[in-house]
Amino acid sequence: QVQLVESGGGLVQPGGSLRLSCAASGNIAGIYFMGWYRQTPGKERESVAVISSGGITNYADFVKGRFTITMDNAKNTVYLQMNSLKPEDTAVYYCASMGFWGQGIQVTVSS
Repeated sequence: QVQLVESGGGLVQPGGSLRLSCAASGNIAGIYFMGWYRQTPGKERESVAVISSGGITNYADFVKGRFTITMDNAKNTVYLQMNSLKPEDTAVYYCASMGFWGQGIQVTVSS
């Protein structure tokens, strides 16, 4: 069992920045990948960015150049630095790893 707890969401103006954090606990010895996903009402959950324990990353096209995913292996925490935020980035963001999901955190981009 792996527990994932997200933090760092909130309201930000267009063009602003936020950093999401996701702390993993529990049976984390076998974690090789962690990722961020997002979902808006009426739409399917979509992948935003993923990172391996070795630091290999993959981004959705709609966030390339704006978002950065990093992992602190010592703290069992993954981060998502979100810059140049757009209103269309508004969503509930979820952290996930090895089939486990966090509870989700709201990010709202609005003036």
